[in-house]
Amino acid sequence: MDKLIQITSGRGPLECQWVVAKLLKAFLEEAKDNKIDYEIIHRENGDENLTLKSVTLLLKSKNINEFLKSWLGSILWTGKSTFRKLHKRSNWFIGIFELEGLEKINFNEKDIQFQTTRSQGSGGQNVNKVNTAVRATHIPTGQSVFVQDTRSQLENKKLSIERLKEKVLEQNIIQLQKRMQETWNNHLNVQRGNPIRTFSGTDFKKNYQEKSFKKERNQLKNELKNYRNDLN
Repeated sequence: MDKLIQITSGRGPLECQWVVAKLLKAFLEEAKDNKIDYEIIHRENGDENLTLKSVTLLLKSKNINEFLKSWLGSILWTGKSTFRKLHKRSNWFIGIFELEGLEKINFNEKDIQFQTTRSQGSGGQNVNKVNTAVRATHIPTGQSVFVQDTRSQLENKKLSIERLKEKVLEQNIIQLQKRMQETWNNHLNVQRGNPIRTFSGTDFKKNYQEKSFKKERNQLKNELKNYRNDLN
């Protein structure tokens, strides 16, 4: 089973972009522990180094629904800003959402049209005397790449397939996000309150806090105890 999900900072500030980058590592580690295959399809870098505005993942596993039950929704990280030390805010929200109802483009090498030509460059080089450069075009989408990295036509062909696949998949994600903009607003509004998970500290692993009703249970026990005392 395949699932396409997105981790996003929404309209959150730079701190939320930092949380997305940190949370991604924790998410992928837990995915590995649960034997879930993943592929990073698209990422949007944040405004500073080591930050991300959003990242889109393709997950593959038979038990993926059970895994996602404890991840989909709003995520809360509590801590002081590393960018604005005097900032009083300590609660930072991001979101993890599933991209549903989307058609994926199946990339097949049989759909690629290859053209060979002489490499472009300064004259007089041996590389320009034979058709070693390769232009690869993905017929269903019209996407194309031109590769002349090596003097081997075979190597350039292999490189063109890899780069064309990346280009087609990335373009596909961009199109999917535009289509979904009418039905979901993840980038513009991340739900606050009642987070599915809460983290604190900077490791995003040891400080993971499970939802607990211990406080509520103790309160009910005390109320029941007082009620019994009143009866006596």
